[in-house]
Amino acid sequence: MPLTRYSAEAFGVLTICLVGLLVLLGLVCIGYTLYLRSRVLKQGFILLSYFSGPWIIRITFILFTIWWGFGEIVRLNYIRRPGRVLNVLDFKWQENVCKFYIVSNLGFAEPCLFLTLMFLLRAPLQNIDTGILSRKWNGKTASCVLLFALPMFVLQLFLILIGPELREDRKELPLYFTRTARSMQNSNDIALCSYPLLNTILLGLFTTVLTAYLIWLGRRILKLVINKGLQKRVYTLIFSVSSLLPLRVLLLGLSVLSRPEHFLFEALAFSAFLVLLCCAGVCIVILVYCPVADCLALGNLNDLEARRRVILDDQNDTASLIANQTHLDESIGISPERNSDASTKRGSISFRTFIRDEPSSGPFVELSLFSPSRDENPSGSPPPVGWPMMSSPTHVHGP
Repeated sequence: MPLTRYSAEAFGVLTICLVGLLVLLGLVCIGYTLYLRSRVLKQGFILLSYFSGPWIIRITFILFTIWWGFGEIVRLNYIRRPGRVLNVLDFKWQENVCKFYIVSNLGFAEPCLFLTLMFLLRAPLQNIDTGILSRKWNGKTASCVLLFALPMFVLQLFLILIGPELREDRKELPLYFTRTARSMQNSNDIALCSYPLLNTILLGLFTTVLTAYLIWLGRRILKLVINKGLQKRVYTLIFSVSSLLPLRVLLLGLSVLSRPEHFLFEALAFSAFLVLLCCAGVCIVILVYCPVADCLALGNLNDLEARRRVILDDQNDTASLIANQTHLDESIGISPERNSDASTKRGSISFRTFIRDEPSSGPFVELSLFSPSRDENPSGSPPPVGWPMMSSPTHVHGP
């Protein structure tokens, strides 16, 4: 069924809006990641440096996603129609833009996206000294991603360059195996992008290998995860990537059954775009946003714990001064023999004993994940450090 003008515009506008939302999500996560990194460096949260270690690779993953999104906009027929951005180019240049899209997205952006995802998942399984905490980890990982993606890029470029010669030598080979663009029926000046089947098959092989590795990697990660929340994240990530990536390749392969200006082709192409968009969004949220949010929450707990310790230190100093003053007054008013006997019977006053016996000077409540609830304390037993005493204040007297 031929594609109507309104259908083409609807697919184009919706694609641009979704890419814009993806870019916005990516920029927010980049800012969030940089904020965490600066906070770790300024406030000296050494324990949080493990979780903020792969910050460069996380940002790189988002940049690859944004690159892929802009490539999907370049592919659209919406911007090639009369009066649009790419309509000023002639047919040859529009065809070159389609070739650039195949090499850029299918040959570089998507492989780098998948490889970066694998390295982020593999990071917790590495040795701490040579893994995330190593200063060279981000650089080595980025180099490995580019190195492993290079063969895919070269093969995709090779298929694009030899496509015309292959069509001349192999007359029996259908055109959809190598064709990157075809002219519009009503206008020979407009080139509409298509997906060559050979390039799609190559991407499918690459995706199959990475999907198998992801499933094996996910099983190893699940054996180490004991938190149910983290288990749900890992399950969601593995299910999303292992199901959506092959589905995208399948949809791209089925697109050769129709022409680019028909509704079926645009529906399949848009579905393939939407599948990878959802996969990329899930990966950004789970691998970038959630770890950063967890680290910031842990940093807030550290700040609260530091403030609690400052208050307890102040109470410690006050208690020590009162105890010393009381001991000094008693030693002045009592004879040495009685003072000696009293000190033998009484013993020394420790900070913990004094604080538990002395009521809290203010409404201070300990906000710790490991603190017992107030209802669990039996009546008559002293409350934990930081909880105010429910009884009326009493004074500490000497013997």
